[in-house]
Amino acid sequence: MTAVVTDAHYRMSVALIRDLGEAGVRVIACEKETFSDPVGFASRHAARCVRLPERGYPDALYALCREELEQSGEKPALLPVGAQTLAILAREQARFSAVCGLCIPSPEQLSLFNDKAAVAALAAKLGIAVPQSYEMAEGERREDFFARVALPCVVKPTCGEKFGLHAEARYRIARTGSELQSAYAHFSALTQEAPVVQEFLPGGGLGCSVLCRNGAIICAIAHRRVREYPVTGGPSSCCEVMDPAPLLPLVTPLVRETSYTGLAMFELKEDAAGAPRLLEINPRVWGTYPLTRASGSNFALCWLALSLGIAAPEYRAPGRVRMAFYPSDFAAMLGYLRRGAAKQFFAGLHDWLSPAVKNGLAERSDPGPGRAYYRQLFANRRNP
Repeated sequence: MTAVVTDAHYRMSVALIRDLGEAGVRVIACEKETFSDPVGFASRHAARCVRLPERGYPDALYALCREELEQSGEKPALLPVGAQTLAILAREQARFSAVCGLCIPSPEQLSLFNDKAAVAALAAKLGIAVPQSYEMAEGERREDFFARVALPCVVKPTCGEKFGLHAEARYRIARTGSELQSAYAHFSALTQEAPVVQEFLPGGGLGCSVLCRNGAIICAIAHRRVREYPVTGGPSSCCEVMDPAPLLPLVTPLVRETSYTGLAMFELKEDAAGAPRLLEINPRVWGTYPLTRASGSNFALCWLALSLGIAAPEYRAPGRVRMAFYPSDFAAMLGYLRRGAAKQFFAGLHDWLSPAVKNGLAERSDPGPGRAYYRQLFANRRNP
């Protein structure tokens, strides 16, 4: 079997490449020519590395899959890692299905799950707990709208990924009226549409990630955010596996209602009472995807099987494990220390020294991706 893993510059791609390569799958890692040193290309488990042109990227990706089909007589599984590649494949799914296997959402499913307001409305209809949202009434003045929003609150665009925003730039926490007005104006100007305004939830961050086919959940893994960078609400720098059972009641109805197919990460947060509420959905390979590998699950093989239309192996449930991304977790530790949270700093130091905590990228048996990542990091620091 052959798998084509796209967007090899993402560290999430490395977990896919390693898991599939170790299972005997021939892995082709591909990336656009504009990325100079993709970390996925450095893995010893990538049997072939292919650079694709920026212009005509969809056609080049199609040609690569067709070439593999013609040479081997079997369709490769095409596993899209990046959001832009996934959007292209969703639109052209019928065309690509002639030369490769796919397990991805439809354009309608992708559009719905990427729309925070639409997700909140559907969740409320299905009785799923979500943060309170505030919408400006027709004809209402902004000043009157701002006056009735309870602070603190969260302001974010309907789909920050569409505008190429990094995770930490996809929202702002407003604790004062002036911060609310500034955040609202910022995202309105950026997206040319009204942003989403929701109540701020003070509890811990959670994620429930699933692989689905036609509305049925085939695999699930859940995690709790331990540390984040930036510490004011950035993506996870350290997370740990948790039991998905408490979160699945908030996830399953949405998957079933939409007959969803593909990967998705449901982002949740605990309210003041510790009850989880659904924030949004990321319908693609998510940032903490390497936890599927660190926990010993066979998530990647299940996705491969569903893409090829063959029987999926029995899902090997993830083990309880903690995983950190370095050096972002070092930066998070320092950030907590500067904010007076010494306990978080020393907890991070303990994790760094503990052999039980998995590294989200660097592995002794496959050191290339870690080295490539650090080369990029130092090059970026020298050339800001």
